[in-house]
Amino acid sequence: MNPNPWQFSETERAGVYRAIRERRDMRHFSGEPLDPDILKRLLQAAHQAPSVGLMQPWRFIRITDTRLRERIRGLVEQERQATADALNAREAEFLRLKVEGMDKCAEVLVVALMDQREKHIFGRRTLPEMDLASVSCAIQNLWLAARAEGVGVGWVSLFDPEALGDLLQMPAGSKAVAILCIGPVERFYERPMLEQEGWAEAQPLEALLAENRWPEQDNEELQT
Repeated sequence: MNPNPWQFSETERAGVYRAIRERRDMRHFSGEPLDPDILKRLLQAAHQAPSVGLMQPWRFIRITDTRLRERIRGLVEQERQATADALNAREAEFLRLKVEGMDKCAEVLVVALMDQREKHIFGRRTLPEMDLASVSCAIQNLWLAARAEGVGVGWVSLFDPEALGDLLQMPAGSKAVAILCIGPVERFYERPMLEQEGWAEAQPLEALLAENRWPEQDNEELQT
């Protein structure tokens, strides 16, 4: 068999798979600054993500104002308390979790969907949520690049998008979808933090993979 001329070298492939395997949603940061050149590379990696119809719906807002960062933390704290209330029996357990790292991360980046997305029909006529899928790809690009750089990233989703949009003077029709905490870390978690803290366990691939029809296990659970 002829070798694939487009395949990366074994060492390069190992690096890609290692970044995927060791990526973590970080909440603990060292407090050290982030090299500006690294931040530029991470943003460029995000911007190179695939997007349906090449609409590039992502918008990045770098938060450099200390008071503004604290106000954003306040919005996250409000939603943390509301989420805890909604969890009922697991309220106390949830409140023990660290849900954001804005206290020590070097950079805070708000990632948002652009406004006027309804103008983009290509690839979105029956699946309008593909704009969000495209933004998620951009975030994942940044995340994997950061892991390769030895930099931590934490995706914070505990906030009211409308309240954050008002705070950042975002236009009507746009929507904040992520607050990213970025910066050097003392170490990466050996396993996802929610597994380490006993909150949840990840399912194996075999439980989520099927052929030609919906997984039998899910069908059986629906019938019981």
